[in-house]
Amino acid sequence: MAKIEKDRTRELRELGGYSLLRYLWRLLTSMRTALILLLLLGLASIPGSIIPQRTQNPFQVQDFFAANPTISPWLDRLYLFDVFGAPWFSAIYILLFISLIGCLLPRLNHYRVAIFERPSRPPQTFENSEGFYEVDGDMDRAIRWLEKNRYRIERFDGSISAEKGYLKEFGNLLFHLSLLLILIGIAMSSLFGMRGEAIVNEGERFINTPVAYDNISPGRLYSLDSMQPYRINLNDFTAKYNPITNQALDYELKVTIRESTDAKPREGVIRVNKPLTFGASRVFLQATGYSVLVTVRDSSGVVTFQGPVPLLPQDPNLTSAGAIKVPDMDPGIGFVASFIPTIERDPVRGAFSSFPEPLDPHLLLAAWQGDLGMDEGTPQSIYRLDTSKMERIALISMKPGESFDFKVGSITFDGYLPWVNIQVIHDPGKRPALIGGFLALFGALGMLFIHRRKIWIRLRGDGQGNSLEVAGLATSGEEKLREDLASLKEFLSTKAGEGKGE
Repeated sequence: MAKIEKDRTRELRELGGYSLLRYLWRLLTSMRTALILLLLLGLASIPGSIIPQRTQNPFQVQDFFAANPTISPWLDRLYLFDVFGAPWFSAIYILLFISLIGCLLPRLNHYRVAIFERPSRPPQTFENSEGFYEVDGDMDRAIRWLEKNRYRIERFDGSISAEKGYLKEFGNLLFHLSLLLILIGIAMSSLFGMRGEAIVNEGERFINTPVAYDNISPGRLYSLDSMQPYRINLNDFTAKYNPITNQALDYELKVTIRESTDAKPREGVIRVNKPLTFGASRVFLQATGYSVLVTVRDSSGVVTFQGPVPLLPQDPNLTSAGAIKVPDMDPGIGFVASFIPTIERDPVRGAFSSFPEPLDPHLLLAAWQGDLGMDEGTPQSIYRLDTSKMERIALISMKPGESFDFKVGSITFDGYLPWVNIQVIHDPGKRPALIGGFLALFGALGMLFIHRRKIWIRLRGDGQGNSLEVAGLATSGEEKLREDLASLKEFLSTKAGEGKGE
């Protein structure tokens, strides 16, 4: 084994520049290399589903750094927090793409010739061929059976060569072309696609601009300046729940849509599996929750904060948690907030929600005073309050309309309203990838269930009389060939028979 490796290394050293490039090209475009690259691509995708990604949730990445300060910088150097944008991932993908093209192009001409080629001349002897037998029959009658069973026939002197199953080669060709189309679709989505999310309160409007998104992940070649300027007004949101299981039955969002500044507005409805469509972009209704309406005043009665604050659901009954930050007060004030739509109390669990709808809503607050950390330049989540440099000054429980006075001001719970999480996906490669998937399925079915087989018929002896020699050959599906040979024999042996067909 060591000697073989040494000989191969010596051969590579002796190759010239052109010969070496040719050797590397053949190595890259081999089917074995394509399969290895496909396996590597699957393995390289695993870290992207385990380790938090910056393009999806930068705050989870920030939390990962805080929890793992030693290993996180090393993972970051390996691009494991941006796996699908890493140079090594792109290199594997590009090499796989080139390898598939290199494998496919030389075979295209082979498949094209194989689909249209005529049956070849029968072998000299039939005795060693599949299903050989002799039968008394008429050559013209055999031709009628072959034509009836859709065999392609070629006549020679005293013999016939018939072949069937050419669509197997077409299925093989279609399958490989479809794989290439799927890769092109995935590349289009990665380069020219966009994915974004935004939490929007009922009664507000969403304008498709970059600043309107809470989280946006554009493709490498996607231009944010080319975003379609549509506007969606969220008129009314309705959520229906099962009163026994508390499970959501239906979400319905009634909207008013204006696709451009000079277009007429139109009404629309978004449901969970019924998005709005704007060309290659779709707007999904992904989740729902509650925003609390609060007013914060300082000790002199001046309003320092007023408006809706979205809170994130913590359980199926929409117990929601978040933070209210008031940096304009001196010192800064922050609240750790919990909204409970239908409050119940338990000695162990404390306060919790027993139903998703707001039948008995309460707002629970922990008031903190001190440095909010908003002047340090470090990005913060709007749903979290860093209390490491703060002092807790009050615990508050309020119903809608109630107020609470604390040491340096007051807070009023004005009410609540539902919010919806809108997800916008611009996916120009979805249609090519979907078409490629369907075509690959049909191609695979053709490869699996169409069998290419040949039947040879020759007059026995001196070519006179009605004695025939029959044999066949099957590259796959030998059972199907045996059935055809048996059916042909029965057809030829029965003078008035009609044959069994295929």
